[in-house]
Amino acid sequence: MKKIIVLSLVVFLVACSSDNGNPLEQDFEPAKPVEQLYNDAANALDAKQYMTAFNLFNEVERQHPYSAWATKAQLMAAYAAYENENYIESQLALDRFMRLHPGNKDIDYAYYLKALNFYDQISDVGRDQEMTELAKENFEAILRAYPNSKYARDAKLKLDLTMDHLAGKEMNIGRYYLVRNQYHAGVRRFKNVIKNYQTTTHVPEALHRLVESYLSLGIKEEATRIAAVLGYNYPGSVWYEDTYKLMDDAQREKLNGDRGFIDRTMESLFRPE
Repeated sequence: MKKIIVLSLVVFLVACSSDNGNPLEQDFEPAKPVEQLYNDAANALDAKQYMTAFNLFNEVERQHPYSAWATKAQLMAAYAAYENENYIESQLALDRFMRLHPGNKDIDYAYYLKALNFYDQISDVGRDQEMTELAKENFEAILRAYPNSKYARDAKLKLDLTMDHLAGKEMNIGRYYLVRNQYHAGVRRFKNVIKNYQTTTHVPEALHRLVESYLSLGIKEEATRIAAVLGYNYPGSVWYEDTYKLMDDAQREKLNGDRGFIDRTMESLFRPE
């Protein structure tokens, strides 16, 4: 009886196989022409179906790995992931593209897109600035390697914004120390802004905060020197007006000191460490 049951089961399985075919073969989707597959991915991207586009661009490379379309698809997959805010996927795709195609005509765009991945993740100055630092490093990289790229102008603009953001973080910490009477710690932060972020909008305030700190520490001569630099470089600044109010009569007389006095102070302040 058992033999009959086993035999019947074998016959049933064979019959199913004959009727329906191999299930694995049935699920297999034959490769599409590369142009059609790439266009499907591009259409999904235009429709803002970013994950669909990402998967289809990857499928271009999987099905047609040695075609010129595969190289384009690698970069477009990275862009689709970026648009979908899948930053890690985008960065991995870009790193792979840059490693495999260092001489590609679009390599400057790959560097630029990688920097944008970090730039879009910048948080407010009250939080950790790791993404800001990474954005800065990557914008600097594209400007060093491809200064004539069509993306260089925007990279420079965004680099300036990242520098301003990092300076803002330093100012935020410096003010924190200042209101807690930790003047030496605050001085280090304000000097860092002056030395390393000279082109940012935070320098006038950093000079003013230095004056505040030195006056609080009783170092009036150094406070006067810093105030003179602030007045010379930013005479119309509200920060200089605030600084001037902090000075006593004797200090105010020194604020218009000789140019050599101001130059020596500026040299010590703005010299990178």
